[in-house]
Amino acid sequence: MARENIRATILGFAAAFVVFAVLFYFAGVDELINRLTMVSPAFVAGLFVITILWLVTWGTSLKTVLGVLGVDISVLRSFLVFTGAMFSNNITPFGQAGGEPVTALLISRSADTEYETGLAAIASVDTINFVPSITIALIGAGYYATEVTLGRNLEIALVAVVGLAIGVPTAVYIVWQRRYELERKLIDALTPIIQRVARYVPRVRVPSTDGVERRINGFFRAIERVGRNPRGLAVALGLSGLGWLFQMVGLWVAFHAIGAPIAFSIALFVVPIGAIAGVTPLPGGAGGIEWTLAILVAAASGAVSFDVATAGVVLFRGFIYWVPTLVGGLVLGLESAREWRA
Repeated sequence: MARENIRATILGFAAAFVVFAVLFYFAGVDELINRLTMVSPAFVAGLFVITILWLVTWGTSLKTVLGVLGVDISVLRSFLVFTGAMFSNNITPFGQAGGEPVTALLISRSADTEYETGLAAIASVDTINFVPSITIALIGAGYYATEVTLGRNLEIALVAVVGLAIGVPTAVYIVWQRRYELERKLIDALTPIIQRVARYVPRVRVPSTDGVERRINGFFRAIERVGRNPRGLAVALGLSGLGWLFQMVGLWVAFHAIGAPIAFSIALFVVPIGAIAGVTPLPGGAGGIEWTLAILVAAASGAVSFDVATAGVVLFRGFIYWVPTLVGGLVLGLESAREWRA
């Protein structure tokens, strides 16, 4: 299993390298280097601070959700755990969908809680993060539409955002209403698979049918506890929205740093749309998100060409992608070393 995961990660980064190579070819390497080398240290420091503030707010959102589930961790610990979560998402194909199992394991070890509780916590945080992103994107797109006439690419993007704003909450509501039926189907489908896989994993006891059912029940009950806590949801949503704003400010600052300022309303709607590209098979959406953001920024701003837009996006993503990846990798490395010594 581990060998297959490593192979998938290597193939994912190889594909991301190809995507970046094509992007830089069309954008022009010389223009990219010229723009990035003109960035002053003050802007670099500012972007780093903005990135840390984003990680702290979303880490505190995770702390809030864990608090609802009866797990108490400090703000610093939640920040470190969240960076570890971002590391696993950023090196795993399909982003959050691929990284959540590793993240749940990190949460369970760091917070000394059940694995299913950690999985429910990170799944809840990912779902909560979706709501303000689409809301802010709609506000930004609506405001921008009052200022200029939207081009075809932006019209398609806006239609996609509206579709997500309607479709995803509707799907979540339907799943919530049928959660007990879904729970029973998952138990019936996953129990034999989990037992079969456990037979081939060293030092792992094959779980009983009752044991698998208890853990899946625990996951759904944890999700219910989060969904039925309005205060906790409100705090987590507020922190999530603040985190998104920090990301949007980061993109806005990045374009000021390269000498090609854009309207803040553009950052409001292109950042959430770009994040959708994170569901691609590329690790953390690397390459796909950059392409999406560069195309949208260039289409939205008549004063910014595609090559300049690429430079601004690369600077922005250099912090948003690599800071949590490096810090989170260090966190996971230390956590693994601690487990090995124990």
